[in-house]
Amino acid sequence: MNEVLDFRSDNTAGAHPAIIEALAKAYRAGPMSSYGEDPLTERVQQRLREIFQHETLIAYPVATGTAANALALSCLTPPWGVIYCHPAAHIQVDEAGAPELFTGGAKLLPVDGPAGRIDAAALAGALAADVKGVVHHPQPAAISITQATECGASYTPDEIRALSALARKHGLALHMDGARLANAVAHLGCSPAAVTWQAGVDVLSLGATKNGALGAEAVVFFDPARAAEFEFRRKRGGHLFSKMRLLSAQLDAYLADGLWLQNARDANAMAAALEQGLSKLNSVRLLYPRQANELFIALPDAVTERLRAAGVLFHPWPGDRPDEKAYRFVTSFETSPAQVARLVEIAEGRAER
Repeated sequence: MNEVLDFRSDNTAGAHPAIIEALAKAYRAGPMSSYGEDPLTERVQQRLREIFQHETLIAYPVATGTAANALALSCLTPPWGVIYCHPAAHIQVDEAGAPELFTGGAKLLPVDGPAGRIDAAALAGALAADVKGVVHHPQPAAISITQATECGASYTPDEIRALSALARKHGLALHMDGARLANAVAHLGCSPAAVTWQAGVDVLSLGATKNGALGAEAVVFFDPARAAEFEFRRKRGGHLFSKMRLLSAQLDAYLADGLWLQNARDANAMAAALEQGLSKLNSVRLLYPRQANELFIALPDAVTERLRAAGVLFHPWPGDRPDEKAYRFVTSFETSPAQVARLVEIAEGRAER
């Protein structure tokens, strides 16, 4: 009954036991070649080629999502380029200027849209500006989308294709921040290929840390030509790990036997259960459709006071109405039905004191 109920982020969860065991096994295996010239790193690339149904993709393990995004974007835009993204995108809000640093000064230009998704019509309007080749203006270079979005929504393949069509029309690259790609794929019920390269994505930052890894991500180039500079940029940026096999061991276990999607399904299911429980309360409102493992909801003060008094951890979130307060709850692969039920009991005022 004294268990801490932590719904602040999926980053607060630990690592999946299968991934911890994979790391231990990699340690026990003895010496291996360094800097990614090892069988584990090669196996990760082969797994990704099978999962994404793409025989020529090139993948590079890195340790953080910020590194994955910033390094990927640095290969897609010159220092005078423009990267179009949503105002709530991680690269815009939470990466402390890393994309600007790694690109040598490229400009992030926010384009709004509902639930964290870039609106295709708004993007078309932004791209209609007559700046191409004009030396006084930064030049359009890339579009970056987040899957699932920072508001817990998922782009459908058709929505991605609409943005990709604009990218192709204007000669831009399309990048996907897939920190929660597994959650989006689990929600959509489509193949990983259908929602990435088959929909026009050129480069993917594939997340694993939020979904069971200790600390590992991958940059996946579906167009190998765009990876020409990546290895040099990764080295220059301090993200070429000598013991790369210890990142790859995590990704290898993460991708094996569908673990990455099962973890995401479990997290999504707990978010759905939480949504169902809290939605029964009076005077609550969902800010966005729940399409992954994040729930954004406006709650009465009495409910939040009960939750806080019981030690439940969750984040405030900007609401869109002056008369209500909103919050974010995030579930993970570790979240249990009992934890969700306990939170709902507290919120309802039924919990034992």
